[in-house]
Amino acid sequence: MANKKQAMTSFCQWEGDILVLNVLGKPSSKQDVIGKAKGLQLKISVTASPIAGKATDHMVRFLAKEFGVANKDIEVVFGQFNINKQLRIKAPTKLPTVINKQLTENAAH
Repeated sequence: MANKKQAMTSFCQWEGDILVLNVLGKPSSKQDVIGKAKGLQLKISVTASPIAGKATDHMVRFLAKEFGVANKDIEVVFGQFNINKQLRIKAPTKLPTVINKQLTENAAH
């Protein structure tokens, strides 16, 4: 149990060149935006409606631009039809500020 607890100390972590991101999605928002951490999840708002996974698909397209990767480089591990999601982003070329800050803090500990 201790190992699992240690692994869940942040909303993001590296697994090799893959960034694992725990997300709290907020569909039907006024704008697409990466918000702040909420517990062990990062709040991400998107303008798309939560119908048949369309908000998640929109989120993947939005995040692909933010991380400088192709849409296919973002895997939805779970949460395609849920606000609670885990994403795996393969070899991001850019890191949004909130992610970079969290990863820097994780490395310092």
